[in-house]
Amino acid sequence: MWNYTQKVMDHFLNPRNVGEIKDADAVAEVGNITCGDALKLYLKLDEDGRIKDAKFQTFGCASAIASSSALTELIKGKTLDEAAKITNQDIVAVLGTLPQEKMHCSVMGMEAMQAAIADYRRRHGIASNATESDDDHEGRVVCKCFGVTEQKIRRVALANNLHKAEQITDYTKAGGACGRCLDEIQTILDDLWRGQTATSSTEAQPSIPQERYDELSPVRKVLLLNEVIGREIRPALAKDGGGVELVDLDGDVAIVRLTGHCSHCARAGATLKGFVESRLQALVSPKITVKEA
Repeated sequence: MWNYTQKVMDHFLNPRNVGEIKDADAVAEVGNITCGDALKLYLKLDEDGRIKDAKFQTFGCASAIASSSALTELIKGKTLDEAAKITNQDIVAVLGTLPQEKMHCSVMGMEAMQAAIADYRRRHGIASNATESDDDHEGRVVCKCFGVTEQKIRRVALANNLHKAEQITDYTKAGGACGRCLDEIQTILDDLWRGQTATSSTEAQPSIPQERYDELSPVRKVLLLNEVIGREIRPALAKDGGGVELVDLDGDVAIVRLTGHCSHCARAGATLKGFVESRLQALVSPKITVKEA
């Protein structure tokens, strides 16, 4: 018997927003009934582009139903851009917690939201703004039982700080059937975190003392930023098919352009501020801020 919180049981026994929207502006289906969990999400937007209604139909366990219910409550009233920033951790926070073995239910809710955003943008011809859930279905399939790709394993591991193959199973189901891919999953994780550790190990020591950076000419500052981006930032993003380019420098504001998968990632803003900006502040100058071109 799973040890569910009262909030999980409330959302399971009294799920919010169950049903379908006949004239929905976006519809998404994720999961697979044959694998145990499936979720269909419907969205209706108002004239201001905010989600005025969200309904779901879920086949699955108490965690799947509760996660779907919590998701619909989270996204109501938000714009699609705001909803795109919702993570599986946000869903878990609404529920208090979930058993470790059921974390994949919160990931399914997040993927449904991202897939619904992609559906809306496809309907309105905004194909360039694909979401991360689209990327998850690209690339090499590692777990053939559940169709989980290497891209998804890397993304979920980074988002939830997962280091063991068994944790990936909890969050994605990968390796949870025949188990033949568990060794390969562990190899992917070891490679992923080895690269992250190597990159972060330089953070403690800036590339140049602050007083010397202040004395540099604008041209020399641009050259320094390009050097640091090329050496420390771009390789880390490239591991997940992304990249970044320095477009201009306005005072201490670095104007950059995300490329590859990063250019249409649902959490591009978090990448800019949480990774690119923080890395430049640590390695070049704490005065630097980053702005998207």
